[in-house]
Amino acid sequence: MRAAAGADQSRVIYELCALLLTILRSPEEGARPWPRQVTAAGLASMLLGASVALMLCGSVTFMLGFFLMPWVIGLACVFLFVGFVTNLSGIGRAILWPAAAAEACSSSPKMASTCT
Repeated sequence: MRAAAGADQSRVIYELCALLLTILRSPEEGARPWPRQVTAAGLASMLLGASVALMLCGSVTFMLGFFLMPWVIGLACVFLFVGFVTNLSGIGRAILWPAAAAEACSSSPKMASTCT
């Protein structure tokens, strides 16, 4: 079973390589050779294709950013709110129970670095 699949894959690769070499091979006698210099129309077509490709890629990137930006802003607001509540609760605890805050600062070396 594997040998047949491997043979099929090898045959397909061989045919693709043969097709590529046929395309790249020099032209036969009597056939018109490829133009050696680039014409203005060819250059314009190449630049037009490149600009269209860049516009499409830029449009896709813009749309992704446009759709994801509300999620990014919402997540930033959630983190801001959580940070605000955490600081507010720490300040409230220090105001309501100053003895507990001073005791926590003196008992824990980790907390002592944040106490003033």
